[in-house]
Amino acid sequence: MSGAESTAGVRVGRRTEAAATATVERKRPPVRPGRIVLHAFLALTALAFLFPLLYAVFTSLRSYADTAARGYLSFPRELTLENFAKAWRTGDIPLHFLNTVVVVLPSLVLILLLSSFVAFGLSRYRIPGRRILLVVFTAGNLLPQQILLTPLYQLYQLIDDSDFMYDRGWYVYDSYWGVIAIHVAFQIGFCTFVLANYMQALPEELTESALVDGASAWRQYWGITLPLCRPPLAALATLEFTWLYNDFLWALVLMSSGDKRPITSALNNLRGQFFVDNNMLAAGSLIIALPTIVVYFLLQRHFIRGLTLGATKG
Repeated sequence: MSGAESTAGVRVGRRTEAAATATVERKRPPVRPGRIVLHAFLALTALAFLFPLLYAVFTSLRSYADTAARGYLSFPRELTLENFAKAWRTGDIPLHFLNTVVVVLPSLVLILLLSSFVAFGLSRYRIPGRRILLVVFTAGNLLPQQILLTPLYQLYQLIDDSDFMYDRGWYVYDSYWGVIAIHVAFQIGFCTFVLANYMQALPEELTESALVDGASAWRQYWGITLPLCRPPLAALATLEFTWLYNDFLWALVLMSSGDKRPITSALNNLRGQFFVDNNMLAAGSLIIALPTIVVYFLLQRHFIRGLTLGATKG
């Protein structure tokens, strides 16, 4: 075979391969009715979830006079940000937001720190009955919080009436640390359950080799195990921040001073005695919801990674 014929053969082969590739690319899998139904269901579900948020945004941008004259489901005459400024002033949102920070941040740090302590002990040391302890920690979260309202309220009153607390002026009722203690007690079980299962999946050779090198228990926990637990810690931090930030029940039961309550109570300040401005109320709701959205987007990558841990393991 001459050189010219060989070159021509190579060109023909390349053209054939290109044509075959183009044919494969053009051939898409047939659209099945089941896939259409699935996409339609997902689109409707997404709209159902987004509708309240979009409706709140739409309402907050309209004046009360506009919605009173035209109705809420109508085209607006004008859009304005005045409701956000009114909600910021009327609801005293900076004060209540500061109260929320005072309660949420210490609670979050204590929950993750203490639950990681317990999870490390249960997963790395052969403690008798450790599985039962883990079940007890998890079962505590299954109790409805509503059935504990009256006992906890009476317990706080009894603690404050004791001579030790009364003489020193240390009160748990109507105090920040009283609410923090409740949050830590209720949330530590769930975090311990998640972290213990993750730590049990880590190779034991890591801590065993560190133990041979003379590493203390604190060094094994802080220097070796905890850095490997960043994905579940980030996922738990996002979840716990959302739950603690949105809490209204415990602050309402265990706090009597309105100026100490968290930001969720600020919405109640936006309601008048005889008149409710729903436009301003919608604006206040969006302001209050903004921090949770910001935290989710900041920790989104770690949050999704933490939720999908172990999903690909056989």
